[in-house]
Amino acid sequence: LEMEGNQITLHSLEKGTDNPSFSFEGEKRHYEKCGGSCSESQEDRREGKGRLSSYCRKALQPASKAKHFCKTHAKLLRRVILGLFGVAYLCYFIAACYLNFQRALALVVMTAVVAFFICWDIFKKHCGAKVLLLLHPIGKCFQKSWPWLKWLLWVALLAGLIVWLALDTGRNPEQLISLGGFCFLVLFLFACSKHHGAVSWRAVFWGLGLEFLLGLFVLRTTPGTQAFQWLGDQIQYFLGYTTAGSSFVFGNTLIEEVFAFQTLPIIVFFSCVMSILYYLGVMQWLILKISWLLQVSMGTTPTETLSVAGNIFVGQTEAPLLIRPYLTDMTLSEIHAVMTGGFSTIAGSVMGAYISFGIDAASLIAASVMAAPCALAMAKLVYPEVEESKFKGKANIRLSTGEEQNILEAASNGAATSVGLVANIAANLIAFLAVLEFINAALRWFGEMVDIKGLTFQVICSYVLMPVAFLMGADWADSPVVAELLGIKIFLNEFVAYQQLATYKKNRLMGLEEWEGNQKQWISERAESITTFALCGFANLSSIGITLGGLTSMVPQRKGDFASVVLRALLTGICVSMLNACLAGLLHVPTKVSDCAMFFSTTNFSSTSYTMYTCCKQLFASSMLQNGTVSFTGSWAEQAESMLWLTECCVYYNHTSC
Repeated sequence: LEMEGNQITLHSLEKGTDNPSFSFEGEKRHYEKCGGSCSESQEDRREGKGRLSSYCRKALQPASKAKHFCKTHAKLLRRVILGLFGVAYLCYFIAACYLNFQRALALVVMTAVVAFFICWDIFKKHCGAKVLLLLHPIGKCFQKSWPWLKWLLWVALLAGLIVWLALDTGRNPEQLISLGGFCFLVLFLFACSKHHGAVSWRAVFWGLGLEFLLGLFVLRTTPGTQAFQWLGDQIQYFLGYTTAGSSFVFGNTLIEEVFAFQTLPIIVFFSCVMSILYYLGVMQWLILKISWLLQVSMGTTPTETLSVAGNIFVGQTEAPLLIRPYLTDMTLSEIHAVMTGGFSTIAGSVMGAYISFGIDAASLIAASVMAAPCALAMAKLVYPEVEESKFKGKANIRLSTGEEQNILEAASNGAATSVGLVANIAANLIAFLAVLEFINAALRWFGEMVDIKGLTFQVICSYVLMPVAFLMGADWADSPVVAELLGIKIFLNEFVAYQQLATYKKNRLMGLEEWEGNQKQWISERAESITTFALCGFANLSSIGITLGGLTSMVPQRKGDFASVVLRALLTGICVSMLNACLAGLLHVPTKVSDCAMFFSTTNFSSTSYTMYTCCKQLFASSMLQNGTVSFTGSWAEQAESMLWLTECCVYYNHTSC
């Protein structure tokens, strides 16, 4: 086939041909059709375009100069802007303190903390090397005397601890049970150690020491108690803002009456906020500071320390993401420490949900913070380091950050990520509660075959784990309930256990009778505190799959290594939460009972409360019934209205005097 006219034939396709439109003849024909006017119009257009582009360049010249100036002086401009913000904040700070210093006290504390760390960073950057050089002779002298000075320090600390314990437990002897439980759990974990001779006792004692000091600061000192109580209150206020979003989406009726719409939106809100804090670098800064303290004191490697410190704020699968590039080369001991940290703590997002149940926020925050050094210490006790770590002595470990481009994307990603977590929690609650009810029905059926009434999973746990609950410091009467909740946490999950603990707490605060038949309706404040600490951790059977799945997705080639240490890490995580609970029992201070006569004289007896229950029990204990006449002993005998108060108490509570 050949070319026919301007058509392309098969022959031309094989050999190839030129497009006539781009040939000289094509241009000539096109020129002839235009009659010579086309070239003139094209030249005019070129001139017009040239003028337009020159105008645009002139118009955009100031903008390009400004852009070039900003690029050249970026550092200076940044300092100027930060300086202006600093001056503005200083003016605001002075005004707030001048108007009402008491109201601005929290602002003063936060400003002081931030200012301290900023000054420390500046000092370390500009003067750190000079100070180290000056202190070098003192350091050399200290190193020479450290072998005997170390033992002297340990003996002094041990003697001080023994004296303090003797004086402190003399007032509350039940605290000795918690101390005994603490020692028993440490010895039990040492018995389960993989390599008894390779244990780093520095890491163990420093970790337990830091845990004890944190517990002492939070539970015993006035500043610590007030600080954590204030922090807990602020978190509760902060979580209350969830209502604005959830009420708009679901309506007020659903969020007030339905658990899923009341609690689960808090996780969405908290996850969104955490994502924003990660984008801003706040979380990385906090994690680095905490991990530095743990690493310097305990002598652990940067990778495992960073992951455990991250677990204070994020969950068991999110914390390893901080050290994802290093997981391939980590030793089995380091991997065990990473897993133990995940099992020993809870994520900040679900902590918000537990606070919404009514669980004490300060106790939850304290339990999470105290768990970090304890988890690292017990991980090194159970699985000591016998390999040569590639990260030992490594100064800088880079934290992985998100890929968000701006703060809005970070907020959106955080909210979207939480959807899977919310769905997972809802599905687990439905499944576990249904399975629990089925197990209880089956156990009741089997029990009735041999005339055992009311046999349930909770009853079995209360008997099996009752000695453990008693060793943690719970009263013998409260131990079955604490053991039941502990069993639910280990074999199901902590979400269900905290829900039931919240019910017991509400019953106590409402002033209900302690016993209803053979069923205990609430437990003491001490047992509540111990249980709150004991449940604070992801160490349950269902978490094994979550941990293995999360780590395996990051480093698939190490699946066998992860599986080989996960059960040991689970046991260690369970014991870490129990150690925290023992410490809470050891350091618990009983709440002082208010002046009951003053309370009765100011209350209207329209509803019950825990204070009313306590005061009524005191009144019942002082009353005596002789020959049909009621009399009172002690300070109640001096109160003219004691009989009236007794009558009011008898409306709500039963007693022989009634």
